[in-house]
This record gives sequence, C-alpha cells and structure tokens, in this order.
Amino acid sequence: MNQFAVVDCSELVTLAGPPRPRVGAELRDLAIIRDGAMLIRDGRIVEIGLRAAIKIGADTEVIDAGGRVVMPGFVDAHTHPVFAGNRADEFEKRAEGATYQEIAAAGGGIRSTVRKTRAASEDELLAAAARYTEWFLRTGTTTIEAKSGYGLSMNDELKLLRTIVKLGPLRTVPTFLGAHEVPDEYLGRRCEYVNLVIHEMLPRAAEIAKFCDVFCEPRVFPLEEARQVLLAARSYGLGLRMHADQLENSGGARLAAELGVATADHLEHTDAVGIAALQQAQVQPVLLPGAVYALGSRRFPDARAMIAAGLAVVLATDFNPGSSPTPSMPMILSIAATQMKMTPAEAITASTVNAAYSLGLGAEIGSLEPGKRADFVIHDSADHRELAYFFGIEPARAVYIDGRLVWRRS
Repeated sequence: MNQFAVVDCSELVTLAGPPRPRVGAELRDLAIIRDGAMLIRDGRIVEIGLRAAIKIGADTEVIDAGGRVVMPGFVDAHTHPVFAGNRADEFEKRAEGATYQEIAAAGGGIRSTVRKTRAASEDELLAAAARYTEWFLRTGTTTIEAKSGYGLSMNDELKLLRTIVKLGPLRTVPTFLGAHEVPDEYLGRRCEYVNLVIHEMLPRAAEIAKFCDVFCEPRVFPLEEARQVLLAARSYGLGLRMHADQLENSGGARLAAELGVATADHLEHTDAVGIAALQQAQVQPVLLPGAVYALGSRRFPDARAMIAAGLAVVLATDFNPGSSPTPSMPMILSIAATQMKMTPAEAITASTVNAAYSLGLGAEIGSLEPGKRADFVIHDSADHRELAYFFGIEPARAVYIDGRLVWRRS
C-alpha cells in the first residue's frame, strides 16, 4: 500500500460538486478548503478536508505544500502535440503582414507541417513530442486530448496515433484528425480524400483513437463533408469533436448541435443562433484564445454569452506548430481573463473539471474528491487568482499523476 498526505495548503482547490460539468454561477464555485489536507492511497484520493479533521497515521508519508495552492492538474482538451519541425518562418511572415490564410494558400500552414511529419520516423516524432510533454507538465497540465492530423495518409496518421499513446507520464486521450486538411497529392480532389478518410483511415484509427475530429470550414471541409466524416466515425464507435466557426460563421456550431457531438471547438465567429443551438443540444464549447492571440486577431469567442446561455465552457491551449504554439494553461487563463472577461475561477473550472467531462473522464479526474485519481499540482502561489494574474511564468512546483510525482521544480 502506498499512502501519503498533502498538508499545509493555503487553498485546497477541490472543485467538488455535482457529477457533471459546471454551468452558470457554478463556474465560480471552486469549493476551496483553506488550510486543507488530502489523504491519498494507491493513486486515489481517500479523504479530503480541513487539516485538523484529517487523521494522519505514523506510517503515512507527509508532503508539506508550504502554504501554497493545491489544485487538480489542468486538463487540456484540445492539443496537436505530435509533429516534426516548426513554423517559425511563418510566424515571422505573419509579423510582416501575411495572413494565416495567405500562407496556407501558398503551400504553407498545415500542409507544410504534414510534409515534415511524413518525413520523420516514429522515434523522431516521439523524441520531439517528449520535449513538449515536459512543457505541459511544467505548466501544471496532467491530461491532454491529443490529435493526429499531420500525417493525412493511412500510415502516417496511424504513426501519429501510436506516438500519442506513448507520451507518458502525461495522460493522453487520442483523437483522429485525418480530416484536418487536404494533402498535396489530393489537391483539387477533396471528395476522393474524404472517401479515403471514411473508408480506409477511420476503421484503422478507431482501433487506437477515442474521438474523431474534423476541421469544418468552407475552404477546408464544408458542412456536408464534415457531416459525412463524423457520421462514419460514430458508426465505428468513436466520440465526436469539431473545429467549428474558427475562420467564419459557416454553420459549424449548428452542425455540432445537429449531430450532438461532445465538443465544438474554436467558435470565434459563432453567433447567438449557434450558441442557442449548442445549448439546446448540450454540446460543450472548447474555447481556444491562444490561437486568436497568436494569429494577431481580435475576434475572441463570446465566452460571456456562452456562460449566460448555460453552456459548460471549456478552455484549452490548442497547442500546435502554426496557430497556437503554447502548452501553457496559465497563459490561456490570463488571456481568458483579460480578453474574454472570464473570472480566474471560471477559467480554472473550464480547464479542469469541465474539460475532464468533455473527454468522458469527469468521474476520474478534474476535481479533488474521494475516489478520484490523485492528479494534482502544488503551485507556487498562495491564491488561485495568481495563476491568471501573473502571466508568462510557470507556477507549478510539483506535479502528481495517479499519486506519483512526475515533475518537480528544482
């Protein structure tokens, strides 16, 4: 039996509450226990409460949080962590005035990363991703939803999915994103590529992935083709996610509602009609303000309208080499507070318990409650609001997954 206790927490941010994602005013209730303590046995939380109420036996190891914030690990519900190379050259071009769409039309963007990723071996991809895995841990993330999408061929997409499941100690939820872009060899033949995704890639990807995603945009995969891919994915037992309304309001949110997908992601251009449709269908919006920031846009998703409508909002990094090259959830919290006017508490809820439910893991992670997995972080802060207030730093001091120390700041 492996048992230990965590004590001297200035704020034990438990997020304890109803067994479902949080909406409305619930987003602000972090269920904080001041001077709290937590007892953990064999990787799971056994007891949680005031320090004075937790009985700690002589044979129990004690971890002193030193008067710091202890909270669940961040659950990053939208990432693209496996790729070769980077797109620093395109970043420079955007600084000089080129748009993301112009760069993509010239052969850059996603297809540029696809060419580099296809040329890399599985070992090379794993080595590159291991570097990013440490970045996630250093910023307090313990679980990521991890998409493929930089292979765009049968063998290369499977290569990415196999790499994703090897990314421990970070917990990963693999998502198949074969419909991320049309690869070079299928330019002008999108329908043929969609058939390849549906009839050849999906049956094999479903052996590894938990979800299927599609980049639903008029100039990438329009509504009808996105619908075909997602319906086929459902027939293979995959959960559904969508990139929707990122570049324009093309009806992506309404398609997400029609199909009852788990999440609709981005939503920068979604209007009141789309928000109402998502609410009616109980689709969780995954908001990615890092992509808006990195692309130099000012069109952030309307988080306040979504919260007012009763949606169980999620925040994620969208870590990828092109439009959001950050693994830092604390940075996303800061952008959410300053640009989308979410409170620090709302942002924490959106990036922990709500994110966990969006991945089907709400019964296991995302909050600190008896019976759940002991995924938690000791932050070098005395107040949870500091995580969004101080930006551009790495607040995590120690990171635990399943009760095991996986990263510690020296």
